[in-house]
Amino acid sequence: MTDKPTTQSSGSITTDSDPIELRTPDCEAGIGVVIDSPQSTELINGVMVHSFPLWPDDRGYFLEVARIGEGLPHEFPPASTQISAALSYSGTIKAFHYHLKQTDFWVPVKGMMQIALVDLRVSSSTFGVRNTFYVGVMRPWQILIPPGVGHGYKVIGNDSAMLVYVTNRTYNPKDEGRLPHDDERINYDWEIQHK
Repeated sequence: MTDKPTTQSSGSITTDSDPIELRTPDCEAGIGVVIDSPQSTELINGVMVHSFPLWPDDRGYFLEVARIGEGLPHEFPPASTQISAALSYSGTIKAFHYHLKQTDFWVPVKGMMQIALVDLRVSSSTFGVRNTFYVGVMRPWQILIPPGVGHGYKVIGNDSAMLVYVTNRTYNPKDEGRLPHDDERINYDWEIQHK
């Protein structure tokens, strides 16, 4: 199922001086395409996904977030790479953010998350496409999110969740934009889907 915007006459969210042109697409209600494989052909352009090993034992579990110069963030420059973590309680929604230059590398390391992405890049062949991922300890995936792709998440299940995210640039508030989680144009449905 392809998730395309209903129109492309949406409002601009960038200026002529910004490095990329972003617009809020007009999407049908829903969650877009649920990505059930890292090799899915329905991924937003530039989004990459890898599964990673998680080693459980009677003490808990161990996982490796990243190695500098390897894997999805292999091109991140060590001098400007930032590693951060966010702990969120069950039911929390943090969405939508986007960046003009920054690339994000997300690794959910605790709990489960519903991650939502939306392509805001006017020049992209996947403009307006939304991807949904159900990831965390039950599906250990890493997700690389390029500039211009709106991103957010909801913590699902009864437990809190932790997201470790590595960025190719140190945080710059001028590079970050925000849209409401319930933006009427993106029209993302954060409610439980299988009732």
